[in-house]
Amino acid sequence: MSPPDTIRVVNGFSKDAYTYYPILIVGAGESAIALGARLKEEGFDQFRLFERQAGIGGTWWINRYPGVACDVPAAFYSFSFSLNYKWTSLYPEGEEIYNYLEHITEKYQFVDKIQVNTDVSELRWLEDEQLWEATLTHMVPGTGDMSRKAMHQRIAEHGRESVYLRQEIVRARIVVSCAGGLVEPNAWPSSIPGRDSFEGPVFHSARWDHSVDFNDKNVVVIGTGCSAAQFVPRLIKQPYNAKSVTQVMRSPPWVVPKAVPPGGKEKYEKYSPTLFSNIPGMAKLFRFMCFAAGESDWFTIFDDNSWNHKTRKKLELQMVDRIKEMVPEKYHEILTPDYAIGCKRRIFDNDWFLSLNDPKIELTTKPITKVSPQSITIGPGRVYPNMDDSNSKAPIDEETIPADVIVLGNGFEVTTWLHPLKIRGKGGKYMQDVWDERGGPQAYLGLAMDGFPNLFIVFGPNTATGHSSVILASENMVEYNIKMIKKILHGDVKTIEVKKDAEVAWTKIVQERNKGSVFNNGCQNWYQRDGWNATAYPYSQIDFTFRCMFPKWNDWDMQYTRKGLLKKQVRRACGVILLLGIIVGSFALRQRGSGLGFHHHGIRKTKSHRSQSKTQEASSSDDRVRGGSSQSSLTSLPNNCALFEGHLDIETLGGAGFASQYQYPLPENEGSKSSNANVWNLSAYEGIELDVGLGDGKVYTLVLKDEDSQDKRDDGRERAGINWEAEFRVGEGTTGEEMVGKKVWVPWSALKPTYRGKKKEDAGEFKPGQIRRIGFMMRSYFGSQQGDFRLDLRSITARKQASEDADETVNIQG
Repeated sequence: MSPPDTIRVVNGFSKDAYTYYPILIVGAGESAIALGARLKEEGFDQFRLFERQAGIGGTWWINRYPGVACDVPAAFYSFSFSLNYKWTSLYPEGEEIYNYLEHITEKYQFVDKIQVNTDVSELRWLEDEQLWEATLTHMVPGTGDMSRKAMHQRIAEHGRESVYLRQEIVRARIVVSCAGGLVEPNAWPSSIPGRDSFEGPVFHSARWDHSVDFNDKNVVVIGTGCSAAQFVPRLIKQPYNAKSVTQVMRSPPWVVPKAVPPGGKEKYEKYSPTLFSNIPGMAKLFRFMCFAAGESDWFTIFDDNSWNHKTRKKLELQMVDRIKEMVPEKYHEILTPDYAIGCKRRIFDNDWFLSLNDPKIELTTKPITKVSPQSITIGPGRVYPNMDDSNSKAPIDEETIPADVIVLGNGFEVTTWLHPLKIRGKGGKYMQDVWDERGGPQAYLGLAMDGFPNLFIVFGPNTATGHSSVILASENMVEYNIKMIKKILHGDVKTIEVKKDAEVAWTKIVQERNKGSVFNNGCQNWYQRDGWNATAYPYSQIDFTFRCMFPKWNDWDMQYTRKGLLKKQVRRACGVILLLGIIVGSFALRQRGSGLGFHHHGIRKTKSHRSQSKTQEASSSDDRVRGGSSQSSLTSLPNNCALFEGHLDIETLGGAGFASQYQYPLPENEGSKSSNANVWNLSAYEGIELDVGLGDGKVYTLVLKDEDSQDKRDDGRERAGINWEAEFRVGEGTTGEEMVGKKVWVPWSALKPTYRGKKKEDAGEFKPGQIRRIGFMMRSYFGSQQGDFRLDLRSITARKQASEDADETVNIQG
């Protein structure tokens, strides 16, 4: 039996046989191609792309009008994981972009995974099997390139078999819809009568009829969107040579200049392919610069605050001045928008305005009131400016215009998301019905809907921007979906579904934000319908990128497999262990820093090889130093005792590392940091002997703090005072190699004051009779170091007894 993550035929000998796909992808446009490439990079190739059209590329396959080109710099209109270093221009034409997308399918070797002329017409969730059942409609080659209306007309005239060949039922564990938004063209405007009476060809720019001869023809263009701005200037030039072009405009767009490439157009086109191909990182840097320029538009134009209002007004004045500089005076009024820049999609163009100076092109805002066999009638009246504007000088008279060809440049059906694909989820509910119940098309981050498990969307509702590249947005969504898909493919999760509360909350945020945005600022645009904006993303692409990089897993319901549940529990346990380790480790470090955790009583006797009489003699010496009186604030120490001993550990990676231990004096006051803590009287001792069992080549410091250095701040906390320190090395430096493995004798005279909040000159002399704290510190600049140490006190008498063994101890001189 085939494993569950491979394409296979199920029940092949039965009439109920079907093909199973681990991943079924709807569409083969740039989003689907990005997803296919990333799946291959992740090492998974058991997927299939089904495309209605006769070729890949989506909008770049179907849009073939004259001058079709990208209006975003091509460096930013290519995938980050596979940059194209050899774009021929900053704004390449459609064929070059198509070739790039085709190259991606070849580079990542999934050409064989794409099935064209196949329409995914319906999806149905099978609750028991936890699979999607998809209805595929195999089409007559080429008919998928037709608009839906043209298909229906063909079927009405020639029968269903003239468009559809057969249907097939398949199943898939995961479905990803990559159906594009700029594919299905808008129909003939219903407000214009007489369409059927016209004798010449009528077609949409997205279904350009290349069989039409424009030579010496009178052409009428309806619309002034991005497409029309690209093809209108071409129609009066070779090879089209139209006699006249009348362009009918409903309202003016904001037209901004295209960016000039570094070094100018000619030098960029000549040198950029070589530079990008041979200088590492240059293409990525340029792509980032394009991204940054686009994002700056968001923060200056599209966001909604008082500063944006000012910057928009400033930019609008600049664009109005540009209109006056570039177009004839008769167009100044009708080309000046009455809404905020950014409300409609801006047109990036350097040619359309200039073409309006050609007498062959006429721009009008008078409405088409009649269509005749070889002409159209415009007026009386005007669409823009409003007829109520008594100060307007825009013409309103009726006029008959000769017409041989009518081209529609009136945009696409972008508010009918996923249409005409029917998607039936849990409980048999259609997605369109859910949207109708909730107010309009919506999806969590534009990616998923509750009630439709294992169904993901790329470029869904509210993911379009007016300032950035659709490629970037698509990549972000692909990366998010990959995170979800991998959990299913790895066998950790059976189903993934966004929570209803999360989806509803996100939609509420988006709609409220869009109502106050520039998209709702005095214009009629294709972003919204009946007050519902199902198109625009109301934040920057930086924001969207971070949301896609770091999913909120709590917003998703996941049905784990046994394997996945075990992995989840193990990860959770490891997380708890790690957290406990951090807590315990932090506590231990803190304890080490305050001298705790080595000896519960702070002081302990060592095994003495000296006689009890010597100990008594040292004790008598202590009594004499204290003047024979017993003071509660001073504590005598037994002769020849260990102050403390412990272990230091440093881990460094090319930087300084420190390890230290401090000890407080008395068992009954262990760990106390109060200035009232009892102190040690070390007057009976000449110094401290260190038995350093650590490696050589390291810097060690003995630190003592006297009681007089401890004053307090106003809040009662201690203020740093004077530390007395003696620094030495073992195994290198002035003390020489003879120190390795031997003891170090530090007399009081070797201690020097260091600044800790007081002036050094105020330190005076070291007072061994009032010692509050003793510490030992190791410092390492490279590598790691660890080992044990021991600090011993020697009284005056004990020191004399040890003088015979002076050759075994290295002295640190004061």
